[in-house]
Amino acid sequence: MTRHAGVWDVTAALDGEAVRDLSEFVTVADGLDHPEGVASGPDGTIYAGGEAGQIYRIGADGSLTQLASVDGFCLGLALDADSNVYICDNTAHVVKRVAPDGSISVYSSGTIDRPLATPNFPVFDARGNLYVSDSGSWNGNDGCIFVTRSNGTTELFTDKVTAFPNGLCLSPDGHWLYVVVSELPGIVRVAIEADGSAGAIETVVDLPKNVPDGIAFDMDGTLYIACYAPSVIYRLRPGGPLEVFGYDWQNTQLAAPTNIAFQGSDRTTMVIGSLARWHLTKIDVEVPGAPLHFPSIEYEGAKCR
Repeated sequence: MTRHAGVWDVTAALDGEAVRDLSEFVTVADGLDHPEGVASGPDGTIYAGGEAGQIYRIGADGSLTQLASVDGFCLGLALDADSNVYICDNTAHVVKRVAPDGSISVYSSGTIDRPLATPNFPVFDARGNLYVSDSGSWNGNDGCIFVTRSNGTTELFTDKVTAFPNGLCLSPDGHWLYVVVSELPGIVRVAIEADGSAGAIETVVDLPKNVPDGIAFDMDGTLYIACYAPSVIYRLRPGGPLEVFGYDWQNTQLAAPTNIAFQGSDRTTMVIGSLARWHLTKIDVEVPGAPLHFPSIEYEGAKCR
């Protein structure tokens, strides 16, 4: 594993003040069951998961609708062009697909040789490939990343990122898969080769004495990093330096922040999960979030090889 130019250490960032005051982070929806997974749909609607398997849709006014329950602890989620929701079910050890009518199916269970152990976060690329982090066990150094191709076939993408791979996002140009490695702790990126295979792996940022969880880009290529512990969100602009975007030492408004999504058609509202509590937090941002990929998936059932 190599380090690309501009690797930043967190020590200096923690010594400075946060870019945004904590009072600017407000509750957008309450009454959820310890939401970790948060994602934006093709129309900018926010979806979230619950600890007991709930799949929520959050209206612009913060109202909640429960679409379904997968009966397992929901971690990360992603959506396709038809607003089917793909959920990392940590209880069943599979990625499930929830259709808009509430019907549930298994989208991926890993491969025959390596079943999913701890599916944690999914993200689609422009070709309809769904990358899924498998965190493995804490302190087990046994994680990996799978990819389910648009034809439903699941393959091992890389077994070189092992220290609890967690949140994922694609670089704005689509050439890199950025990966939260919670026990590194820090962020790495994996090159996506022209044939779809994994290439070089580079360290992006070290986050000592933090437990990073979720990441997202904005349109300017700034990377936002939510940390489960301490309750902090970092901002890493292209070329650095690393900054504290928001910090909650009381762990109440930003309460073990996990996944990050951008709400609305203009993507100028950042929404953050709070695993330690029952709400989602939002803050307005000047630069819109980078657009996600919402592919049309012709789904005929999960396959593996």
